[in-house]
This record gives sequence, C-alpha cells and structure tokens, in this order.
Amino acid sequence: MKTKTRVAAVQAAPISMNLDGSMEKARGLIRDAASRGAELVAFPEAWLPGYPAWLDTCRDAGIWNHEPTKNVFARLVENSVVVPSSHTQALSSLAREFSVVLSIGINERVKEGPGHGTLYNSNLLFNSDGALVNCHRKIMPTFTERMIWGMGDGASLCAADTSSGRVGGLICWEHWMPLARQVMHVSREDIHIAAWPCVKEMNLVASRHYAFEGRCFVIACGGILRARDLPEELEPLEILRAQPDAFVLNGGSAIIGPDGKILAGPIFDEETILIAEIDFSEITRESLTLDVTGHYARPDVFDLRLRSAKPGAQ
Repeated sequence: MKTKTRVAAVQAAPISMNLDGSMEKARGLIRDAASRGAELVAFPEAWLPGYPAWLDTCRDAGIWNHEPTKNVFARLVENSVVVPSSHTQALSSLAREFSVVLSIGINERVKEGPGHGTLYNSNLLFNSDGALVNCHRKIMPTFTERMIWGMGDGASLCAADTSSGRVGGLICWEHWMPLARQVMHVSREDIHIAAWPCVKEMNLVASRHYAFEGRCFVIACGGILRARDLPEELEPLEILRAQPDAFVLNGGSAIIGPDGKILAGPIFDEETILIAEIDFSEITRESLTLDVTGHYARPDVFDLRLRSAKPGAQ
C-alpha cells in the first residue's frame, strides 16, 4: 500500500444545466489537478450538470403544477447522467488518461430518452485504470430535494479499493445519519469524500467530526454557483435579482486529517483546486486513542445490520 498520496478538491461551477459543456469543463479541471501532482480528484455534490439550488432560492418552485418548474425539471432530466452511458465512458477515459482516482457528483437518471425514470443524487467513483468501482445514490434526499430525487439503497454504502487507498463517500446530510457513518467506518476508509453543495459552517463541522470519528482523511468538496446561473425559467428571490453576481453556493472546500485538523482550506468565493499531500501513517497514529471499528467498539453491546439489497423497481 502507498504511504502517501496527493489529493485534490475541485471547487468550480459547472456549465449550469448543460451536461456536455460541464463534461468539457471537467476535463480541463482534472487535467489541471493532475498536472499539479494530484492522484485523486474529487468534485462536489451533483456537479453534473449542477446542484439544484433553485429549489430553495427561486420563487414558486414548490407550487403544484407550476409550468416553469416543470420545464426546469425536464431540462435537468435531459442533462442528467445515465449509468452506464457514453458519459460514464468518457469519465472513465479521463480517469485513465490522467491516472487519477476520480470522484464526481451527478444527477443520475435510470434510462435514456424521454418518459418515465427516477432521478437520483449520486456519486461516481472511478479508479485510476478507469474502472467504475462505486455508484452511490444518496439514501435520503434532504428537504426540498425530495421533489426531484428518489431514495437510494444501502448497496453502495462501502469504501472501494483504489490506487490511492480505500476510498468512500457520503453526500451532504448523510453525514448526520449516525448509522450511515458507522457503516462507512466499518468499511475501513482511508479517504472519505464529503460531497456538499457548499461547505458552510455546519457542513465543515460535520466533515471535521467525520474525520475525527472515522480516523480517516476527508475531502470536503463545495460547489460554486452565482445568481445569474440560476434557471432562466424561474424568478430568483428579490435579494438575488438585485445582485446577479452574488454567490448562491460559495465553495468552502477543505481537506482534513484523521485528527480533525484542517490541512488545506477552507476557501470561499472563488474557483480553485485545493491540493494536499496526505500521509496514511497518520491514520495508525491517531487510532491509538480512538478506533470506532476496533478497540473502541463494543460489538458485545451494539449490533449494526445493513440491508444492502437493491430494490427491484426503479
């Protein structure tokens, strides 16, 4: 096993609601991170083709039978990623071309073409040889997200072996689901991807807590979105209409050690690629005092069971 690796958190805006444009931008960002020595590159939540911040920042988005919202949803579906598809093949090729482990958040749809098919908030993990080693669907969409995303299952709640160690991840408020956290800890993560829309104060608290509790490195990835990039079909809240350059999502990405200390970041209000070198020996050192899957566990007192079977219907 490698003793050290360089990891990168990409903090940049996609080409909003434009899958092909966002894919092209992702290529440049991955290339830039790899040129700086990154061996693992992580993107924020739902980066392809963008986190639906309009659910909370545009007027009337939740009104029943609202034509503008239906039009935005249809456009989101059209620009979402099918797994597998030509888009996942392209992401696989990028991981292989630049020899990086690649983690990227997507809006996932279950089939090609128009018509029926649920959307999921998913995260894809590719090894540096291009193999897709995990597709994790967020198991509980948060608040307004339930308007557009279905619930995932437990099959993907695990870390995967990669060229950069054992890598796992959770999406957004899954970090406040104690049993989900423990399932991931049991899978022995070396590196955890914490994918967020942006890493505001409590999200950073959750990310640092996760690193300390799980004795792993955490890459907290936050996105960028300005008011002017909200869907044109919807009316932003008044404060955002007056400030088109205002940040709706302002980044905050950080890289955190297994003692909970911040190694890089957080950085706000700009597009950047945050990079840090991590030393896996720190995991062993910090496990002396706390190991929630080892000497600090009490399997004689607690029993954790994961129902991992995928549901039959999609």
